[in-house]
Amino acid sequence: MNIVVLGAGAWGTALAINAAGQSTGQHRVTLWARDEQQVASMRAERENRRYLPGVALPSGLELAGGAMDLHQPWLVDADLVVVGTPMAGLRGMLERLAGCTAPVAWLCKGFEAPQDGDTSTGLLGHEIRARVAPGLSAGVLSGPSFALEVARGQPTALVAASEHASVREALVSAFHGPTLRVYANDDIVGVEVGGAVKNVLAIATGLCDGLDLGLNARAALITRGLAEMTRLGLALGARAETFMGLSGLGDLVLTATGDLSRNRKVGQLLARGLSLRQAVDSLGHVAEGVYSARTVVQRARLLGVDMPISSGVVALLDGQLQPAQAVAALMGRDPKDEATPPTRRA
Repeated sequence: MNIVVLGAGAWGTALAINAAGQSTGQHRVTLWARDEQQVASMRAERENRRYLPGVALPSGLELAGGAMDLHQPWLVDADLVVVGTPMAGLRGMLERLAGCTAPVAWLCKGFEAPQDGDTSTGLLGHEIRARVAPGLSAGVLSGPSFALEVARGQPTALVAASEHASVREALVSAFHGPTLRVYANDDIVGVEVGGAVKNVLAIATGLCDGLDLGLNARAALITRGLAEMTRLGLALGARAETFMGLSGLGDLVLTATGDLSRNRKVGQLLARGLSLRQAVDSLGHVAEGVYSARTVVQRARLLGVDMPISSGVVALLDGQLQPAQAVAALMGRDPKDEATPPTRRA
């Protein structure tokens, strides 16, 4: 396959390394970055020192930089195009890829911030695609994964979600290998909701851990957070069983407990007294939960979905609550029966 990865951040680079480094050598992989200086550095050092220091780029991985349009020679014959930008860059990239005939998949997780002049709430990736590039055969590659571990070839399982079978098949063919397993799923709504909401919930569990509230509290937040995620997904048309899979429970557990989780780290830093700006600046990477939390809660409210943990995170991020107050607000809610989410689409 001829695979093009657009975006040389940690996750895009990790997948490009994985595909290019497969021992069978059946793929030609090109990694593109907008910053030509970054590309020149990667060519010289055979390493993405900014995002994945210490991980060598395979000799077969090709690098490209600068302008990006459908007429670039390395894009013309692509069998699969993978967009590795943050959520804020997805709309613009899909607009530029609108005429692409190859399957397209994005890696970002979250809700897009509302656009200027647009009165609608922020959108998930598949909703953006439907608006700006409805002719694209597209989907998302998601699931519990830290870029560094994928780049190192450590065992990982992902989910390829799309309403188009050709996209699911292309993603499985491109990335399924000895250390990376890719499972197909046609419930793109559920997969994207899971990927978006788990980032917000990870901030809450990071806060819990930063305040040394213990493992019981962490387990309670994860479990009730999964219920919140499922309620929102069902209201948007997802299937309940998707949230018991890789992009739901799997990604939530990883992001809420893993030391490599940027969203969890934000919660920990806020618990230590850092401001939100200080916490975000210290990461050096994007923590999508910070930017999508408000949109998660806005969409939930419009749909009449109760999401107390996510709402508490928003109040914390907006400075309306201090860390200890946010936790007290969550744990001090009135008693109620533990409801089981319905198994059918809402």
